[in-house]
Amino acid sequence: MELISVPEKTGDQSVYIAGSFNGWNPADAKYQLQKQTNGKYVAQLKLENGSYEYKITRGAWDKVECKKGGTDITNRILKVESDITIQIMVEEWADNIPAKPGKSTASKNVKIIDTAFHIPQLNRVRRVLIYLPDNYASSKKRYPVMYLHDGQNVFDDATSFAGEWGIDEYLDSTKASQCIVVAIDNGGNKRMNEYCPYDFTFNPQKPKGNKGEGVQYVDFLAKTLKPFIDKKYRTLKDKKNTLITGASMGGLISFYAVLKYPKVFGGAGVFSPSVWICKEDLLNLVKTAGKKVNSKIYFYCGKLEGPGMVPDMLKAFQELAAVSKSKMTTVIRDDGKHNEPTWRKEFPLFYEWIIN
Repeated sequence: MELISVPEKTGDQSVYIAGSFNGWNPADAKYQLQKQTNGKYVAQLKLENGSYEYKITRGAWDKVECKKGGTDITNRILKVESDITIQIMVEEWADNIPAKPGKSTASKNVKIIDTAFHIPQLNRVRRVLIYLPDNYASSKKRYPVMYLHDGQNVFDDATSFAGEWGIDEYLDSTKASQCIVVAIDNGGNKRMNEYCPYDFTFNPQKPKGNKGEGVQYVDFLAKTLKPFIDKKYRTLKDKKNTLITGASMGGLISFYAVLKYPKVFGGAGVFSPSVWICKEDLLNLVKTAGKKVNSKIYFYCGKLEGPGMVPDMLKAFQELAAVSKSKMTTVIRDDGKHNEPTWRKEFPLFYEWIIN
């Protein structure tokens, strides 16, 4: 693969390929493009025959390629049938585009709890949003609570990375039982750390080169945020009515949260979990802690997400099923991709399964 043109501001920064063939890892050392003396970037990919999706990054998803004016691009497609050379051009990097306030698509039922909610376990702050059912103010009813990661993508196109999940629009219109939704923004360049419970690496030469902070992040959810929400809002506080959901790294940390706090989280939506980043450690935890888990868990993955995504998810499911009495289901879609539009489409099916 040849990257024949990049934005002028690229400089000497590292450039990577992230796609369905490497779990959408934005800084995978094995898929780094090497800069040549002529200014081009080159990488040799050894892939099985098939169709793959990918994008070019500078090591993080907030530094992904985009169109000249800042518009997101759809995933590039790579069809491998024989030895081929692909030449591509990057028009612009997302972080080079000044932020422009877009029109909010959030429902009137979505409110900001705090733009800087303190996370004592990590000594950081984070924006936290809440969706309250339409009849919340006019009733005395108590509701289940669902906690979602990557809050920027949950309710609003204006803040989303590549499209929102539309959870507020769905809950505003569904006839299914209502719940409160609490969305926690991700930590930007700390997202991978906060959503991974173990130290991890992108570079085989530097084992465990990045600090996993998922333990502290989940402690925050269980010990700080949930008590706050339960005190301030009319919630059903018990385990059965406390749910946690996310996709990709958010799917991984949702699964981990159920394992670490089996008496707190009674249900989880585990969408396209990035098991690959800590597979051995995670599966060992399932074997030792899984017997304490008795929850409802919805595992989802798409066949177009990459060769290892479905097998890794199924392995995690099977290991838990072997030791746990949890009510679980696995959903695998032939056309499922690793993106927000796919997860948005799946969410109503998951919600109807888990809320009843």
